[in-house]
Amino acid sequence: MGPSSGRHHIAIITHEDPIGRGPTNYMIHADLSDRQDGWREQLWTRQLTDDTFEVACLPFFTYGICYRDVVTIDSHHLLTRVVRKSGHRTLRVALVVEHVDRDQVHELLHGKAVAGDLAHEWLQGTYLAVDLPPGTDEASFVEALEPLAQAGALHWEIDS
Repeated sequence: MGPSSGRHHIAIITHEDPIGRGPTNYMIHADLSDRQDGWREQLWTRQLTDDTFEVACLPFFTYGICYRDVVTIDSHHLLTRVVRKSGHRTLRVALVVEHVDRDQVHELLHGKAVAGDLAHEWLQGTYLAVDLPPGTDEASFVEALEPLAQAGALHWEIDS
């Protein structure tokens, strides 16, 4: 297909090591074109019924979807809606690639997630998603993030 085909290039963001990886995972996509034309995030799920799926990864860019939420899809395997929220939240961190202390910040945050026994995923060593199960107190993690954000080393948010 040439450039005049009228088709948009689709860029798929994939998960390198999803926390809920299993032998029967089912891949669906979340449409991210409201933020970047043609972008989709591939989400690992477990199929519950013909048209409902439980999210088995930590979305890096898909807002309003967290680990173990139950969702539906359309005939193109695109996420359509959340059927049931799990109560999990996602702490997302984006490291600033050009920051001089990037590698040390990566190691610090990785250690913090491991020490807190918090399931987490990295994307290209730059994006971190941390699962916050119901009842999790994220205060100690946030205390580590705040000075780093103020120093321009990262950006962070919590989604539910």
